[in-house]
Amino acid sequence: MKPVTLSILSSFLLASTTFGAALSTNPLESALIVYNGSVALVHEKRRLHVNAQDTQIVYKGVADTIETDSVNAQFPSGITLHSQQFRYDKLTHSKLLEAHIGKQVEVKVLQTPESFNILTATLLSHDNDTSIVMTSDGTIMSVANAHIRFNAIPDELITKPSLVWNISADKTIDGTLRLDYLISNISWKSDYILNLGHDDANLSGWITIDNRSGKAFEQTTLHVLAGNINRVTPVQPRYKAMVLNEAAADTAVAHVAYEGYHFYTIPFAVTLANNEKTQIQFIDIQNLHVKRRYDVTLSNPSYLHGERNHSVNQYIYIDGLNIPLPKGVVRTYARANKHSVLLGETRMPPLAKKQPINLRLGDNFDLKVTETVLQRDDDKRYFQATVRYRIDNRSEHNKTVELRVPFSSQKKNSVTTSRPYTRTKGNFLSFMVTAAAGESDSFEVSFRGKR
Repeated sequence: MKPVTLSILSSFLLASTTFGAALSTNPLESALIVYNGSVALVHEKRRLHVNAQDTQIVYKGVADTIETDSVNAQFPSGITLHSQQFRYDKLTHSKLLEAHIGKQVEVKVLQTPESFNILTATLLSHDNDTSIVMTSDGTIMSVANAHIRFNAIPDELITKPSLVWNISADKTIDGTLRLDYLISNISWKSDYILNLGHDDANLSGWITIDNRSGKAFEQTTLHVLAGNINRVTPVQPRYKAMVLNEAAADTAVAHVAYEGYHFYTIPFAVTLANNEKTQIQFIDIQNLHVKRRYDVTLSNPSYLHGERNHSVNQYIYIDGLNIPLPKGVVRTYARANKHSVLLGETRMPPLAKKQPINLRLGDNFDLKVTETVLQRDDDKRYFQATVRYRIDNRSEHNKTVELRVPFSSQKKNSVTTSRPYTRTKGNFLSFMVTAAAGESDSFEVSFRGKR
């Protein structure tokens, strides 16, 4: 019986043997590019040692949201890649039993209800409830699975999400392995704080990374991309890691334009824990010159009857900066009676370099505009209306308000008024009206147009 048992045991041991290359745990390079759309590109470089008899490379610690179709692995010369698997063995008692077949385990053997012995045995097989083991004296017995204990996790169980490459090598190789792959469930956004003074402001910008990818990134170089890349579903494209402004300053987030996108590079190594949000300041600009702006969009006179009252929008206007700004929410604060007051939140679109910043804060409490139809003469083909516009300024400062009146510029339409105006895009008449502090100003306009 013993020789047969030993032969069976030897076959189990041989079947579980694998030849794996040595791969460094800590990467030589680590970079992460986070795109819009909850996708990111991971780039890593690790030291690799391969012997001629090695048949596998196990790359542990990839994100469990990896898009395996996107894997771009670059091996040293002399290594031939045959196949690739994504492996992640979540530990269960059943998997531990399966991995210990042909290996030594500890078995708890009850002597009495209150006492037990611990035996060392070789696990031969198992099913849902029981296992077959062989003790050191050759005794084969059945034991409950719950009574088997393990001293270690076998090498063939890969307990971290990993890529496994089946390879062959014609010699011993020492080199580096470069790896790029896409992951999902990781996103970024930008937010801004504008601290407003009398005619100046300080603007700070923050990048927030929300990492739900299933991987933590330790001391990695972080880039974010502003812009929407084209994605193909369900086949995922392969992306090559891009070198981004390596000569950037050490104290500010670097920016580089590339193929119609904008990359922002964090100038220091960043640690991103899994299932956490991390915020990084990427701009801090002091003493920006600002202007206040006020406007109101009024009714089309062809549809106006009677009288309507309108609130006036108030804006903060800043000349364009020397850098592009990714889209985000801008929160504007000011000091009032030694307290910070939130003046408004604005969802800002992506802005190119030198593009002005125009932030709507809300409605101005002290400004009101009233439009009143003084006379209306319509027939079947044309309308004719005389409208009075009045601005009430109840503030302590003079205010200039832009009144925007929608009215078509077609040839048979006419406008008669003593107040100067301009035509703007979208068929609007623009009246710039200054009302003195605590005063009102009004003027009349006669419109004639095709119905």
